[in-house]
Amino acid sequence: MAKVSSHYECTACGARFPQPMGKCGACGGYGTIEEVRGSLKKDLSRARSAFSQSSYQDPVPLLSVEISETSRAATGLPELDRVLGGGVVPGMVVLLGGEPGIGKSTLVLQWAATCGGDVLYASGEESERQIKVRAQRLGAESPGIHLFAETDVRRILEAADRMKPALLLVDSIQTLFDPEFESSAGSVSQVRGCATLLARWAKGTGTPLVLVGHVTKDGTLAGPKVLEHLVDTVLAFEGDRHHHHRLLRALKNRFGAAFELGVFAMTERGLVPAEGNPFWLDAEPRPGCAATVALSGTRPVIVEIQALVASAGLGIPRRTALGIDGQRLSMLCAVAERRGGVQLHDRDVYLNVAGGLEVEDPAADLAVIAALTSSATGRVLAPRCLFLGEVGLTGEVRPVSQLPLRLQEGARLGFHSAAVPRMGLDAAASSPLELFAELGMERLKGKAWLMGRTEGQD
Repeated sequence: MAKVSSHYECTACGARFPQPMGKCGACGGYGTIEEVRGSLKKDLSRARSAFSQSSYQDPVPLLSVEISETSRAATGLPELDRVLGGGVVPGMVVLLGGEPGIGKSTLVLQWAATCGGDVLYASGEESERQIKVRAQRLGAESPGIHLFAETDVRRILEAADRMKPALLLVDSIQTLFDPEFESSAGSVSQVRGCATLLARWAKGTGTPLVLVGHVTKDGTLAGPKVLEHLVDTVLAFEGDRHHHHRLLRALKNRFGAAFELGVFAMTERGLVPAEGNPFWLDAEPRPGCAATVALSGTRPVIVEIQALVASAGLGIPRRTALGIDGQRLSMLCAVAERRGGVQLHDRDVYLNVAGGLEVEDPAADLAVIAALTSSATGRVLAPRCLFLGEVGLTGEVRPVSQLPLRLQEGARLGFHSAAVPRMGLDAAASSPLELFAELGMERLKGKAWLMGRTEGQD
């Protein structure tokens, strides 16, 4: 019998090494090197036989390619349709990732129940009885759902060829294996190979495919990076499993806008679209609170920025941020002090985006500085006023994208005024809100944004 050779492979990036190592020399990961039985030459030959058998076709001139309007099928979940760009495209391959217990299996089961056709649900993590119990609890029992507890990707494709479903769900891609490869399920070669087989089948038959994926401890999708390049859409399920709301964000979408956001509420009956604006609490104005409109894809979301400025008890001031980048908070604190005259160098600064939303939009800079100023002075900001603008290091307020759309969302939710950049103000001239054009941080010194009432007064 021929001796089976072995090598070592990084489970994070797929790099191969002849001997075990504590740290991967390619990606820098620790504890990610695992032994893989078999030879590299044999794996490559099997990969060519599995993925490269196709008939030759001559190159087609671009001008001779005929296209038609892509038809989309509704999923039955409005928030999911928004994130997908309006619905499901035939042959679309979707990768759904998220933390354990966040609701990935719940979402795909509800999707299967509202699909309107036959669905093949291949599960490598749960048995048919476990899925049946969840379906009864969610009220998602549908005669069109067919369960298949299998981890062999070849058997799943064989069942899909016979059944010809309208939607194929795989939960999860890390549990599948291809017997043509000698590595274990979840390895880089198995995940890459199984995903390639499934994606090629979906494109060839025009059947939408949904792959549920695991995430690593730092929140990124587990497996090789080629997995994200292979699929058409990458959806990230965000939020705390102990909180009420779940956020579904499109990190990549070939058929719609990227970074589109869908908001769900987790209930006893599963995921339902969140009503109203869950990130804005319509309450009495309080010191340290400012409102802004963050844009995620094409969806404007009004969020509340909360700031607390306190004396530094240990002598070394702290900068703590939740929902916004900590380095950006430190930069805005320096700008507010140097350009706006707000004393922060000897004070602790705590910043929070209410509702658990992660905000990366630079249009929230002006709201952060307004909240810091309000908390440091103890004065309340003008009621129902939005703060929109990117702040530079020299203190200037730069224009933001889609300003009319942001102001329209603010007017819809009952806001009366907005502090906006002076540059690009002509595009928002027709807004129903009263606009205060800001050019720089010099107006902070005059407290033009603040009311006369201080904290503790009626």
